[in-house]
Amino acid sequence: MPRPRSVTPDQLASAALAVIDREGLAGLSMRAVARELGMSTMGLYRYVRDREELERLVVELVLGAVDTEPPDPGAPWRERITVLVRRMREAVGAHPAVVPLIIAHRHHSLGVLRWSETVLVVLGGTGVTGERRVVALRALLSYLNGAIQLEHLGSLAGPGTAAIAELSSDDFPLMAETAHDARNVEADREFLGGLGMLLDGLEGLGGVSR
Repeated sequence: MPRPRSVTPDQLASAALAVIDREGLAGLSMRAVARELGMSTMGLYRYVRDREELERLVVELVLGAVDTEPPDPGAPWRERITVLVRRMREAVGAHPAVVPLIIAHRHHSLGVLRWSETVLVVLGGTGVTGERRVVALRALLSYLNGAIQLEHLGSLAGPGTAAIAELSSDDFPLMAETAHDARNVEADREFLGGLGMLLDGLEGLGGVSR
């Protein structure tokens, strides 16, 4: 009888990520991943305890691609934060269905922790500390997660914008006008524009060294 083949954590995570990319997060199950690997569901339990452990492996696989090295220390703080945010967006944006898993497992993810640590170093260097630094980090994470999901699940170039543009100008004059304008806003411009407004808000709080 042939000896059961070994499966590495990266192979498990890659198989689970393939299922998520193809079928969405709702399609993720131990059975689906086992099928992706060409093994029985019971065989999969030799390597992971449950779906939660599998989810954490997926999160680490995706976030392992994020460069968490500090950006150029001589650059302005806004530029350094933007570099870090764009790195995260690039890695997570390739697998947007994983965003809910990142939120759920952020406390256990070394990728999230390393990225957050680097962001906190930059924020601390600007004079943002204590509770203000807590709120600043949470705001950046919230913006990232929400913007990535909107970009891929409800982009401005999608049918939702077109439907809103067709609303009655008598009932929804500003929504209809805004939807018409939105059709000309590219994804990068939307993302960086929103990030810029968020960073403007941090500066507006005062005490930020420029």
